Amino acid sequence: MAAARGPVRYKCTHVTRYNYGDTVISAHMLAHLAPRAHPRQTNHNSTLTIIPWPGVMTGRQDWFGNPVTYAALHTPHRELKVTAEIDVTVSPPPPFTPAATPAWEDVAAQAANLAETLEFVRPSARVPLADTALTLFAAGFFPPGQPVGAGAMDLTRRIHDDFSFDPTATTVSTPISEILTKRRGVCQDFAHLMIGALRALGLPARYVSGYLRTLPPPGKEKLKGADASHAWVQVWCGEADGWIDLDPTNGRQCDTDHVTLAWGRDYDDVCPLRGVIMGGGGHGVLVAVDVEPMDDR
Repeated sequence: MAAARGPVRYKCTHVTRYNYGDTVISAHMLAHLAPRAHPRQTNHNSTLTIIPWPGVMTGRQDWFGNPVTYAALHTPHRELKVTAEIDVTVSPPPPFTPAATPAWEDVAAQAANLAETLEFVRPSARVPLADTALTLFAAGFFPPGQPVGAGAMDLTRRIHDDFSFDPTATTVSTPISEILTKRRGVCQDFAHLMIGALRALGLPARYVSGYLRTLPPPGKEKLKGADASHAWVQVWCGEADGWIDLDPTNGRQCDTDHVTLAWGRDYDDVCPLRGVIMGGGGHGVLVAVDVEPMDDR
């Protein structure tokens, strides 16, 4: 269950710096770095600053309803800096009783015929059709008649308990089958694993990109840039409960520590920054994220 507390207003800053070995002549990019409005999140303000300043910069909504920015740069450069600043209020989730949700078989049957859920049952680029190992892994959490919320919470906690957080174990292209075997990875990997397990049984699951507020060790000051981009999962628990946010990396339901940017079928749909460049040669990238509660300032 999520912590019982009131809404929290945050100022979030996300800075990405690219340094290139050679001059970049032009660049085109898409950014999912503005917060998505939803019933538990109110957006007060958001800005995106790109240096060098783009010649073209436009905003729109993508297929999934997420805010996305397109930018085109035609100024030669060896360094690119992208700074996103957002001001949002996150409210606690409504009461959720996993054991009171419908049987998972009933939810899967409903989801197969609803436009809202159908797209999130099918395979996607980074969550392909489940193999036997993944299907067997998923089935262990959903015996016949198991309430869908209870099975999803068990799966969330098992990934947290049995899989190790290890940034060196995987890359952005590591397949789910390897994550299941190695039992190591990062939040993106655990989100894809959980989504794949749910979809293997016909249960709708979405990938969520956002931020996680982190707390410093007792007696220590919070380090600048110490917060993180994060990823978690939304599972559809039937028409009464709808989409429930679960964080397999931390083994719990999401609460006011989680700030939502975007959701889609998998990481490819909501990558914070992606694009193409002309020139540049090799490059390095540095990312710093700060999630600052306004009441703590």
